[in-house]
Amino acid sequence: VFLDMVGFSIIFPLFPAILEHYLEAEGEGSAIAGLQTWLAGWADSDWAVVTLFGGILGSLYSLLQFLFAPVWGGLSDRRGRRGVLLITLTGTAVAYVLWAFAGSFLVLVLARLLGGVMAGNLSIASAAIADTHEGKDRAKGMGMMGAGIGLGFVVGPAIGGLTAQWSQGLDWAASAHLGLNPFTGCAALAFVLSMLNLVWAARAFPETLPPERRGAQESRVGARHPFRTLKTIDRPGVRKTNLAYFLYFGAFGAMEFPLVFLAREYHGFDERDNMWMFVFIGLLIALVQGGLVRRLAPKHGEQRLAVVGMALTVPGFVLIGLTHSVGVLYAGLAFLAVGSAFVMPCLSALVSRYSPAEKQGLAMGVFRSLGSLARAIGPIAGGVLYWKLGPWGPYGVGALVALIPLLLALKLPPVPPDQATSPEAR
Repeated sequence: VFLDMVGFSIIFPLFPAILEHYLEAEGEGSAIAGLQTWLAGWADSDWAVVTLFGGILGSLYSLLQFLFAPVWGGLSDRRGRRGVLLITLTGTAVAYVLWAFAGSFLVLVLARLLGGVMAGNLSIASAAIADTHEGKDRAKGMGMMGAGIGLGFVVGPAIGGLTAQWSQGLDWAASAHLGLNPFTGCAALAFVLSMLNLVWAARAFPETLPPERRGAQESRVGARHPFRTLKTIDRPGVRKTNLAYFLYFGAFGAMEFPLVFLAREYHGFDERDNMWMFVFIGLLIALVQGGLVRRLAPKHGEQRLAVVGMALTVPGFVLIGLTHSVGVLYAGLAFLAVGSAFVMPCLSALVSRYSPAEKQGLAMGVFRSLGSLARAIGPIAGGVLYWKLGPWGPYGVGALVALIPLLLALKLPPVPPDQATSPEAR
């Protein structure tokens, strides 16, 4: 998961340069020029246009992930985790090859779409953790996976920024007919990481779901439609936990998207300042998920920790919305990082424990899928609120929205008795 997230997030700091490059390369009358003109009608500055551009590319990826994560999860319930994981890792590597040869904006979009279709790695990894961790220990595994995600989002953008300086400094003109471009070096690095991941998984990742524990034919019902799939997992707590996750992650995405613009407009942050801001967030999340969650969850329960995390998130939104000083900004970010670090792995563990053993892949696929939908909707909603209402738009509304999943989490039913983990899985 760490290697997957590093490769995935390498592109994050490149969006301004990507927009500038394809605008210059394709000129007026092109699709990307039309997109820029349309975005300019929504925003009042060039930087806002760039931010919305990055949000749209991210939303395309997340929308495809929303549609396909349950498909991969359901398939892993029937065929096993290992084989499906190798398929999605291979598809991810192919998407990076497309990016490396993206001589046109259309090819870049196709690369992002393929990456979204193949983004089943997190749901399969979550299901594998559910296969191999019993009951109260499940939150430990989800916490460690969350730490890998957090560290990946720290390392990836930093590597992307450094690699971009080297890649854009090379002369790609002689190879332009092949589709090579100033970002080919970044894409090549992401491809190398994905291949390392694929080779490592092929050699070392064990099958965690033995044949006798694989789901029946009914696992296919609704696997192509995340909302319909919820009906096939008719267990107390599953739907309510998924709804809480969707609302919480949507509010978080709406906050996260305009954060760079807020930091630049109100505090004068440049790219280096933004890098340190995200390093601060990522390290806090990784430390809490890798250290505190795995120790506190078995003692106090996932539901209680999720409630505490959501409660911490609300003042985080308020403090960032106030944005009087850098100190207040970082205080708000600390509340948000610590709160989300409790919420994400605990809700993952709760959905897993509420769901039957034979549908772990499908359940985690739907869970991750709803998070992807929230990540597709949240950034666009946050951007519109920010540029229409100012800082209190996404952060004030986010604080109010975060109260809803908090109330849902308070009313979650008791966790069912632990289901034994097979010796083969262990």
